[in-house]
Amino acid sequence: MRLKDERKAIVEYGKKMITANLTTGSGGNLSVYNRAENLVAIKPSGVDYFEMKPADVVVVSLDGQIVEGDLQPSSEIRFHLALLQHRQDINAVVHTHQVYATTIACMNWELPAVHYLVGFSGNKVPLAKYATFGSQELSDEILAAIGSYNACLMANHGIVTVGKDIGSAFATAEELELVSRLYYQAKCIGEPVILSDKEMETIGEKFQTYGQRK
Repeated sequence: MRLKDERKAIVEYGKKMITANLTTGSGGNLSVYNRAENLVAIKPSGVDYFEMKPADVVVVSLDGQIVEGDLQPSSEIRFHLALLQHRQDINAVVHTHQVYATTIACMNWELPAVHYLVGFSGNKVPLAKYATFGSQELSDEILAAIGSYNACLMANHGIVTVGKDIGSAFATAEELELVSRLYYQAKCIGEPVILSDKEMETIGEKFQTYGQRK
């Protein structure tokens, strides 16, 4: 089986998306890029995360051709492949419909630095303009908005996060759901105080040395 480890990771993190309340049903999607083989493992379209098996995960080339797998790849394959080709540091893409981040996206707002954990994305989470799911237009809007950030809100749709591996992309989605909830709750009370770009630059530097270093 091609990309065995990557396909197993899609199954594992797909279940985590449900248990972490980042999506519902078969919504959202994930992909992992194996640069050595120049192939991508991506969730099949419309398959329940708890019924999905590694063999169900589709392996595609960067131009979207199916290399291995009997099912159709995610309807959002366009923006997955575009993001994986956009930057050399992106090896995984996670797209969810998590409630609080999607609430902010439905307001057509960016997510500002209301809490330092927005640093998982950068100094904010930018917003991509609305376009129909699965369309080339949506892929173009996401690519235009995300730039060097690790996340992008999708207007009236959800959020997409990227990372060096699927674990980091997933962690970014989780942390930004917390920040989105804090922003929502703060807006219910009044106008939240936003951290400065200078402070977020400091946060970004500190994030580089956070945790256990090998």
